[in-house]
Amino acid sequence: MNIGNLKANADGIVMGRITTLSVAMTVALRPVASSNEKAPAFDMMALSADRRQWISVGGLWEFTSTATGEAFLSGRIDDPSLAKPLDVALFRQQDGSYNVAWRRPQTRSALPTTAATSGGDELPPFPGDAAAPAGGPDGGGDGLGESTAPAPEAKRRGAKADEPVTA
Repeated sequence: MNIGNLKANADGIVMGRITTLSVAMTVALRPVASSNEKAPAFDMMALSADRRQWISVGGLWEFTSTATGEAFLSGRIDDPSLAKPLDVALFRQQDGSYNVAWRRPQTRSALPTTAATSGGDELPPFPGDAAAPAGGPDGGGDGLGESTAPAPEAKRRGAKADEPVTA
């Protein structure tokens, strides 16, 4: 869905408006000069509500369509005033302007069930939980396993701490 159009002004700055039911903003593209190959191609700047300053609201990366070979810009507009970030793609037109299209992020398809996850999304019982099987998953009553320490010896009633205990 097309939500805006940007074109170069007399100073060569690409700017325009993005408008939806809940968003109305004037935006401009600022080229990013970076040697980092993962840096965006442009910062997306929006004019503040009082129209006194430009605020960075996102970045745009350049991609090429595998189907058509067409280059386009893709990124996300985010601001505390938005309920969710707005994913956008900008497509260059023959006159040099850009159409701004909104796109909803695709949800990842469910992963196939494997033997390790065949129980679905259920978690194993928490150690010490009443629902946990007796002895825990590895035989210990507390879920920590068997102890390798010697069993404590029974103390004789009234024996002193340094006296040996005899049974």
